[in-house]
Parts: sequence; structure tokens; C-alpha cells
Amino acid sequence: MVGLIGRKIGMSQLFRETGEVVPVTVIEAGPCPVIDIRTKEKHGYRAVVLGFGVKKSPNKPYAGIFQRIKKIRPDAPDIPPTQVLREIRDFNGDVKIGDFVDVSIFKPGMKVDVTGYTKGRGFAGVMKRYGFAGGPDSHGSKFHRRPGSIGTSKTPGRVLKGKRMPGRYGCDKQTVLGLEVVKVDKERNLLFVKGSVPGPRGGYLIIRSHKGGEGDGG
Repeated sequence: MVGLIGRKIGMSQLFRETGEVVPVTVIEAGPCPVIDIRTKEKHGYRAVVLGFGVKKSPNKPYAGIFQRIKKIRPDAPDIPPTQVLREIRDFNGDVKIGDFVDVSIFKPGMKVDVTGYTKGRGFAGVMKRYGFAGGPDSHGSKFHRRPGSIGTSKTPGRVLKGKRMPGRYGCDKQTVLGLEVVKVDKERNLLFVKGSVPGPRGGYLIIRSHKGGEGDGG
């Protein structure tokens, strides 16, 4: 498996050679410096830690993570503190600390899994959150957008766990599996994938080669 950290630019469309119009999501993917490597012997699993973006005002402990790279590999280029750090599990590429991973690891026609966080919608009622029908809008019903009865009776005499009620809506981790890579623009570090991906414009994403139907995996 290979993967990258990216940032959602927005949606557009491309034309295939056959004239077919393809809706695509444009993702700024990489280049991502390799900050650390997790090994089976030391950490119990295999992964690489990638960075993305530039953090403007890092604190000293965070900046020290990147100063450590020069101590481990003096010939590595200077890597400023990145805005985000993410682990990519079971990364198959032959990389070392201080290397850069770019969008060229993906090719048109490949399938990828894209993980992001859905748009946060704040506190929402049951009609917006779960699609409840609500009550009549007129004739004094006084039951327009309310959830209705939430209890049972004397037995068990409490609200059952998992009851669908008003609350925080959105900002949930979500993975879309098996999206097709339509185009790779290495010069501009852009990846064009067919279909939509979770999150708002500017939201951070993890793009990994398709696992063949497996779940999120963190």
C-alpha cells in the first residue's frame, strides 16, 4: 500500500478521449516529507509518518520533531514543521526519513481510498440530523420539528441508549473506497479522482491505494 496526505481543492469535470464527461474531485496531494518510520520490531506495526503543509508558529516540542531529522540523516534537505502529521499503515514504498513522497506514486486508472472528515454542521435537530418527517406545519399542532416521545413507560422507565435525538451533526471520519484516479498532474501536485470525497474545500485528506474492499483501518 502507498499513500499521501492531501487537501481538497473542489470539484470539476474532465473529458475522456471517448468524449465522456467525468465528475472529479481535485486534490492537492503532497509532496509529503517522511518524518518517521514505524517498524514491526520496535513499534509492533509498520507505517510511515508523513507531513503536509507548513505550520507558521510551531511550539518547541513540535519543532524538535523536525530538527531530529537532521540528526538522523545529515544529508536530508531542511524540512520546516508541517501543518499536519499522519501515519500511513503498511506503506510499501522504499523510503527513508527525510525523503519526499509525491503524487507520482499514483497512476491514472488506479483505485484509491480517500479518508476525510465530513462537514461539521454544529448542533442540529432530528429533522436535519436524521431526516425525521416532523409534524403538521399549521392548524395549531404545536408539533412542527420536534422528535416526539423519547421514553418508554414504567418499564424500563428510561431513555434507551442510542435513541436518535438532537445533537452534534457532522465532522465524522469517513472513508470512500475504490475511487478511480482519472488524471495525475505531477508538476502542480494535483490528483483528479472520479466522484466526491468527504469534507469541505480546504479539508485535509488521506489518499491510499485501494485495499480491495477492506474497511477504514485508522
